[in-house]
Amino acid sequence: MNVGFIGLGLMGRPMALHLEKAGHALHLWARRPESLAPFIDKAAGVNAKVHATPAAVAASAEVVVTMVADAPDVEHVCLGADGLAAGGRAGLIVVDMSTINPNAARRIGERLAAKGIEFLDAPVSGGETGAINAALTIMVGGKPEVFEKVKPLFEKMGKSVTLIGGSGAGQVAKACNQILTGVGVLAVAEAFNFAAKSGVDPARVREALLGGFAYSKVLENHGQRMLDRNFKPGFKAWMHQKDLRIVMEEAHRMGLMLPSAAATAQVFNAVVGSGMGENDSISALQLLEKMSSKQE
Repeated sequence: MNVGFIGLGLMGRPMALHLEKAGHALHLWARRPESLAPFIDKAAGVNAKVHATPAAVAASAEVVVTMVADAPDVEHVCLGADGLAAGGRAGLIVVDMSTINPNAARRIGERLAAKGIEFLDAPVSGGETGAINAALTIMVGGKPEVFEKVKPLFEKMGKSVTLIGGSGAGQVAKACNQILTGVGVLAVAEAFNFAAKSGVDPARVREALLGGFAYSKVLENHGQRMLDRNFKPGFKAWMHQKDLRIVMEEAHRMGLMLPSAAATAQVFNAVVGSGMGENDSISALQLLEKMSSKQE
């Protein structure tokens, strides 16, 4: 297939490369020329063509994947003056794999549909490691028949691909994921900080907890990274802050009480406000350590 890809950052780059390795021709656009380097290096032998605008990408592709920061970016790429809608033919499929507000996904899908363009919201979980290993969890909202057309592409990028429901449902599932992972990261950070301040080795505590009901993937994976003091971003703290902002916006809109998510959102606000936004989300541990030191 001719596949467009827009958003060649930390996760988008390896995702696009998986599609190319599977035999699909890539059509690319990027705001930053340096993002294109792995695709235009002749020595790499990548089957990719760079275009001047998103509209030009849409004119050359059957499916276009977007993987950008937030809803305004998705809207600009899809509906701007030189956006995908300006160049796409009827029947084009746009797949947004960013994490945005569910209502924003529905609105963008409706505006594309008015031009005969199909839309799937398909956010992912798994971070940079999952993208590199083609092991992402992909949560999809949209028409079943459109999902089936794109599913072979999803399977080249992820190990778990689920159609959740109609338009926006993928983003709802991703919001649920971010509640669980955000609260989980904070819970592990609190437990490790509590253990250390009590004079007990957090590594031994983790070893014990992995064998009981406290076990979780967050404790196993993120917990080890906390012990290793590896704060290199696999999923940046500002991204989790943004995702929990989406959760709380939807909670306010629906009048829902989400006390754990609300408290965790405030912690990530503080992580970013403390200058650690570009670090991994496990930097919540560093924030707790700093606050504990001030109390001593």
